[in-house]
Amino acid sequence: MNPDRIRNFSIIAHIDHGKSTLADRLLQITGAVSERELQDQMLDSMDLEREKGVTIKASAVRMLYTASDGETYELNLIDTPGHVDFSYEVSRALKACEGALLVVDATQGIEAQTLANLYKALELDLEIIPVINKIDLLAARPDEVAQEIEDLLGVDALDIPRVSAKEGTNVEQVLEAIVEQIPPPQGDPDAPLQALIFDSHYDPYKGVIAYVRVFHGRIRKRDLLQLMSTGAEVQPIEIGIFSPRMTPVEELAAGDVGYVATGLKSVQECRVGDTITLAANPAPEPLPGFEPMKPMVFAGVYPAEADDYNLLRDALEKLQLNDASLVFQPETSQALGFGFRCGFLGLFHMEIIQERLEREYGLDLVFTAPSVEYQVTLTDGSEIVIDSPAELPEPNHIEEIREPWVQIDIITPTDYIGTVMDLVINRRGEFKNQEYLDARRVQLSYTIPLTEILVDFYNELKARTRGYASLDYHFHEYRPAKMVKLDLLVAGQPVDALSIIVHEDQAYQKGQKLVSKMKKVIPRQQFDVAIQAAIGNRIISRANVKALRKNVLAKCYGGDVTRKRKLLEKQKKGKKRMKMIGSVQVPQEAFMAVLQLDDDK
Repeated sequence: MNPDRIRNFSIIAHIDHGKSTLADRLLQITGAVSERELQDQMLDSMDLEREKGVTIKASAVRMLYTASDGETYELNLIDTPGHVDFSYEVSRALKACEGALLVVDATQGIEAQTLANLYKALELDLEIIPVINKIDLLAARPDEVAQEIEDLLGVDALDIPRVSAKEGTNVEQVLEAIVEQIPPPQGDPDAPLQALIFDSHYDPYKGVIAYVRVFHGRIRKRDLLQLMSTGAEVQPIEIGIFSPRMTPVEELAAGDVGYVATGLKSVQECRVGDTITLAANPAPEPLPGFEPMKPMVFAGVYPAEADDYNLLRDALEKLQLNDASLVFQPETSQALGFGFRCGFLGLFHMEIIQERLEREYGLDLVFTAPSVEYQVTLTDGSEIVIDSPAELPEPNHIEEIREPWVQIDIITPTDYIGTVMDLVINRRGEFKNQEYLDARRVQLSYTIPLTEILVDFYNELKARTRGYASLDYHFHEYRPAKMVKLDLLVAGQPVDALSIIVHEDQAYQKGQKLVSKMKKVIPRQQFDVAIQAAIGNRIISRANVKALRKNVLAKCYGGDVTRKRKLLEKQKKGKKRMKMIGSVQVPQEAFMAVLQLDDDK
């Protein structure tokens, strides 16, 4: 198709503002999907995406639309996630576009991720088309939200399309705005090939399938292609477009969005952000790629059955093909055996990976408590980076520990400013500034240690603000902190997988909570089991799990008391001998209990 009639665009929004529903309506109106095939969340192909109601993977689709001027246009839509943990998917998708639809909920207005995604799009100099969605709801206030958008973007409030993606109201206006406002791609179809890989997934029959946006040149099926960063050469098995199913075509030209089935079996050979060119006539330089994503959260992943170790490794390698942000390396634990240390973008990302491993690969897994990456300066002047409590050196070898801090932006109704401030300050947060968005809502900015928002911060924020607050965060800096390793000893033996790194001020409180939790989940044995929390060689908390006792006096009725004493002494000696040789099996619930240390507040 003539490049002047191509429009490449993304849909960006805060989580749950209706991106996927709007995409469904666009597919329906353009006829890309027949009425018989149409279903809700058409582009969310994963079961998890449908169950949780969120988009996890960016997905692409080509639509043909006949505009009011009578011309037919090719619209390439890249649907993006809204959750803060998947913001890297958004930035990659935006690189492949010339414009973006900014969807704002008519009841909620502008929220934290709306702004974060908007700034990403503006940095890439994309054409922004604001769209107000959910006007069919009783609580909708489209005029106020339009005014908010006008104040933010300088777009006339009267020109903003007001739609109900669910009902299909005014969605045609959005298509017309895409055709009129988003510029066509600027690329030379006769120049040497430059195609950007913006996503990928693994197919057992076709190998790594690279999602590409062609900037210059053409890809034909018989061309020998080269990946510019690795120099690997591939003969494509198939090239095609998403409509929304994968549909083979003969060629992809400048401006097109499609896929290349490479036949490669390893994600290392076909990296997201790489440039594809022709082996016979390579481009002089690659396109600017993406910053590799840096994991924020680390956790140990172990198979519940030791025999499943190889299955777990294969599953992680296949998941990494679909999700380039997942990193892992082998590690060993005395308590859990062989497993992997995995890096995730956030706790939601970790939860998704856990569910995918259990569902798609049928694995029974144990996840350890999440940790973050610490920078440690040793007494000899050297520096190390650790992401597992087990790697932390002895206190006498440590000069300084630095922990990661993030900047968080919270948008909340003004009624809840006090409770939000209380929540953040109690978690060592530092106030930066506040800005009133309108008479009812305020944006609060803080810096806070990443460890403090890892586990239950978001749930607590939602609970305290009745669900109205929204949160966005990004890495700020590393700062020195008084961190200590809190070990858990069961029957005198340290359980390395239950160690956590905590701030010195919170160590006693966390130690007591950890011991109390463990007392509930560790089963009773034939002997007393001591559960202790320790910092170095110093025990800071202890509890005993009482022994199971057989009633050895049941057969004694009447008679001399010395006989009873003799039986009790015999039992006591037996228990003592058992304690010396007995070992305690720590159940899986114990590793999950560490995650809920703050639930008792």
